[in-house]
Amino acid sequence: MGPRVFALAMTVTPRLPSDSTLAAHDRLYRSLRAQVMHGELAPGQSLTLRGLARTYSVSMTPVREAVRRLAAEGALTMSVSGRISTPELTPERIEELASIRALLEPELASRALPRAHFALIERLKAINTANAEAVAKQDAVAYVRTNLEFHRTLYLRAQAPAMLAMTETVWLQLGPTMRALYARLRRNEPPQHHRTILAALKAGDEPGLRLAIRTDVTQGLRHLAS
Repeated sequence: MGPRVFALAMTVTPRLPSDSTLAAHDRLYRSLRAQVMHGELAPGQSLTLRGLARTYSVSMTPVREAVRRLAAEGALTMSVSGRISTPELTPERIEELASIRALLEPELASRALPRAHFALIERLKAINTANAEAVAKQDAVAYVRTNLEFHRTLYLRAQAPAMLAMTETVWLQLGPTMRALYARLRRNEPPQHHRTILAALKAGDEPGLRLAIRTDVTQGLRHLAS
């Protein structure tokens, strides 16, 4: 028998981006994500890769990666021509996202209720005070930010990371629209349902908590959808 010939399979290790590129991508991603979620950017606002690179003093590579990631989450839209913009939602889409919030968020609140101790309720009261201050100052971005912070602080106690991640994706898509809603309603006091949420948490009232959350997260959005 002749000598065997072995074919050696050669593996090529992928070249990973440099630490600086990864840091730039993550920094840009987090900053843009917060801007969209908190309504700092208007619905349908156009962005450019070059403009983002210039604003954040980074190269085009981390910009492309951050934009792709945000587009996958629905925080940005990308057309076939490469145009980048924030979501501009139809009434039907707003209604759909409001319905998703109505399904997910009462469940998160319900799961958080057994862990809603005194310290959490006091923290939520402090956030609600900041929300009231934003209303008094007519600061739309601070209003949206503190409103979401109120909900997220509660939902973190649910210990349901997958459900919370889905909820945050909905918030991302709604961010610019929430800012538009604030401008339309011209609030002069913080959301009344936050006080109902706090009362239900203090009383351990799960049905009341579910109802208060569902009403709070859908009532305003449906003004836009109507």
